Amino acid sequence: MKAFEKNIRKVEPYVPGEQPQHKVIKLNTNENPYPPAPGVKEALMNMDVDRMRLYPDPTAGNLVHTLAEYYGVKDEQVFVGVGSDDVLAMCFLTFFNSDKPILFPDITYSFYKVWAELYRIPYECPALDDNFRIVKEDYYKENGGVIFPNPNAPTSIYEDLDFIEDILKHNQDVIVIVDEAYIDFAGKSAIELIDKYENLIVVQTFSKARSMAGMRIGYAISNPILIKYLNDAKYSFNSYTMNQTSLICGVEAVKDKAYFEEQVQKIVDTREWAKEELRALGFEFPDSKSNFIFVTHPKFSAKKLFEALKKANIYVRFLGGARIQEYLRISVGTREEMEMLISFLKEYMKENKGEK
Repeated sequence: MKAFEKNIRKVEPYVPGEQPQHKVIKLNTNENPYPPAPGVKEALMNMDVDRMRLYPDPTAGNLVHTLAEYYGVKDEQVFVGVGSDDVLAMCFLTFFNSDKPILFPDITYSFYKVWAELYRIPYECPALDDNFRIVKEDYYKENGGVIFPNPNAPTSIYEDLDFIEDILKHNQDVIVIVDEAYIDFAGKSAIELIDKYENLIVVQTFSKARSMAGMRIGYAISNPILIKYLNDAKYSFNSYTMNQTSLICGVEAVKDKAYFEEQVQKIVDTREWAKEELRALGFEFPDSKSNFIFVTHPKFSAKKLFEALKKANIYVRFLGGARIQEYLRISVGTREEMEMLISFLKEYMKENKGEK
C-alpha cells in the first residue's frame, strides 16, 4: 500500500441494476414501462436551447412551487434534488450526525448502508421478521435516527399509517425518514403526518410512477425548518444541482394528474394479474404493493432462473445476500411484457421439472 492510500476513504459502492444496450424485456430496475406525461414531450420539443447557456435556478422555484401545490403544502416545505438518491444522501449528511447508530432494516434499499459507511455514520440493521415485515418494536430503542422505505424494497411490503405513526411516537428526539419511492402503487403517504411530527421527512421520486428515471428528480417534504437545513447543506455542496431540462419537464409531469393516475392504475392492474399467474406456477411472494414482485419458488433455483431468463433476453433482478438468495425481484412491465415472462416461465418449468 502506498503511504497516501491510508488516508483515502474506501467504501463498498452500491451496485445498480444492469442497463443493457440491446433490445430486451427489461424488468430489473423498477422503471415505469410507459412514457412520461404528454406535456413532458411537448416541453422538450419547444425548449429554448439558448437557456442551456445559463445556470439553472438554484432554488428550483417553479418545480418546488408545483410540487407544493400538488401536495397542499407550502413552498418552504419542499426540497428537490437529482433523484431521490441525491435527496437521501443529503439527508444522511445533514441529519445523521449523532454518535448513536441510525436504524434501518437488514433487508432494504442497499444504498442506506453505503451512505452510512461513506459518511462514517454508525448504524444497526434490525432484522425483518420471517414474513419480511419490519418489527416496529425494534425501533423503540435509543438511536441516532431512523430510515426505512414504505413500501419496503426489495420486499414490496407496505405498512399503513398507524404503523408509521407508532414508530414516530417512539422516536420523537431523532429524525425519521420515510422513503416513499413506491408509494403511488400502494396506499396513503406519510405526508399526511408531516404537520403532526416535526421530526418527519418524507422522500419521493419521479423515477417510478412518473416515468422519469432518466431525468433524475427526487424531492423531500417536511417542515420549513428541516427543509432549510437541507438547503443550507445543498448550497454548501453544489448550488446548481437540478438542470434546466429536468426543472422544466418536472413541472409538466406533475401538472397532468389524470395521465399520472391512469398509468399507475395500469401498472397496478398488471401487477395483480401477474401475481395470480405467478401464484398458479407455484411461486411464493409477499403481497406486493409496489411496481415489482419479490418472488421465490420451492422447486427452482433463483440464480438459475435469473440466468435462464437473461439468456432469453428477459432481465429481472437477482440480489443474492443473506435470507434472499432464493428470491428474484421482477419489475412490473406492460401487460404484453408480463405475458411473455409468464409464457417463458411455463415453458422453462415444464422442461426442467424442478432443479433445487
